[in-house]
Parts: sequence; C-alpha cells; structure tokens
Amino acid sequence: MRVPRAVGEWSEDPLWARIYPHLVEHPALGAPLWRLGLGTDISRLDAAASEIGDLPAGARVLDVPAGSGIALRGLRPGAGVDLVAADISPRMLERTSAAAERLGVTDQVTTTLADVARLPFPDDSFDLVVSFTGLHVFPDPHAAIEEMVRVLRPGATISGSALFDDDFRGLARRYRLVHAAGRLGQVLGPMCSSAEAATWLAGAGARDVRLEMSGGIGWFRAVKGLR
Repeated sequence: MRVPRAVGEWSEDPLWARIYPHLVEHPALGAPLWRLGLGTDISRLDAAASEIGDLPAGARVLDVPAGSGIALRGLRPGAGVDLVAADISPRMLERTSAAAERLGVTDQVTTTLADVARLPFPDDSFDLVVSFTGLHVFPDPHAAIEEMVRVLRPGATISGSALFDDDFRGLARRYRLVHAAGRLGQVLGPMCSSAEAATWLAGAGARDVRLEMSGGIGWFRAVKGLR
C-alpha cells in the first residue's frame, strides 16, 4: 500500500487530503480542532452544502475543487440534480466518486478533470457554483473567481468558503500559523484577502456580494447579474 506524503501539492495526494475530509465527516473530532485552529464552526460546511438539496430536478451544479466530495453531503438521492465535480487532481476525483457511491448519488455526479482558471464549460452553464475551502489552494484566485462567475447563468448563485489572508490581530494572529504550515506543506496557493475576493466577484459581474469572516475562514455568496 502506498504511504501518503506528509507534504506535497494536492495532485500528489498529500496526507492532508485524507485528514481534511475525515475531520468534516467526524465532527466530534473535527469541530474542536477547527475551533482551535481557525476559530470557526465546521458545521457551517454542511449548512452551506445543503443549498444543493434545495435545487429542483434538472438543475446543474458545479463543485470546484471537488476535493474529497464534501459538497455531495448536500445532494439528496433521487433529486435529479446534475452535479459536475471538477478538480485538477485525478486522485481527488477518485475520492469524489467514492463519496458519491457511499452517499447513493452516483447517478447525479459527473467528475471532470479541469483547471479552474480555464474551465471547460460554456458561459452561463450552471444554476449554482460552489467552492468550499478551495479558493486558497488555487494558483490564481482572481482568474478562478472570474471563471466560476463566467459559467454561472444570469441570476444564479456562487457560494463557498476559503482561508483569507487578512490582517489578523490579537489572538487571530494564530491563523497565520495555519497559513504558514499550509504553505510549507505545499497545499496553499498565494491566497488573497477577503476584500480582494469581494472586489473580484463584483468585477466579474456578480452582484449582492456578501462575504462574512468567521474566524480564519470567510464565507462568500453572490448572484450573477442579469444582462
């Protein structure tokens, strides 16, 4: 059996790629660690993903980066939703497929190998785009935001969460230790501030931009403007 690397990019299947979904799926362990390290509530991931379950049959959803399939927790079996799970790592897509099978939603999930900075989808393709704890791993978060908004249908929503490189003060300075460890482990990209992300969303054509910081993680939501 191949032993996972302690550090390395996501495409190299580092150890963190296994630890993160384990923390989400086992909140008794994950909740206190997220609260200690990032000052936020891990259950917000489930709440954010639940929006997928409110979509009508036939709706198209893009989840990028798919990672280990965290967003699939919001997909209801038999709902008739078309969820495209995109990631640049084949190994992450394998994990997403495994999660889909485990949750009984394989018939609603399609995996696609893709670079978020050059998404292989036409304009106005999706009714919802989600990106949970992903923006901070992208090599170019600005290009990623522009692409995610581009593939949204007018009036559709983009939502997600990310670590943001804000000017933390006091006890919140500990979030920078998390950033430093992530960069050392090669699982974090250049990142951006929450203000930059909000500005880029608006610049890409999104309106009603909301970005709320909860500890070291920011939760964002916006709607693509009508032409």
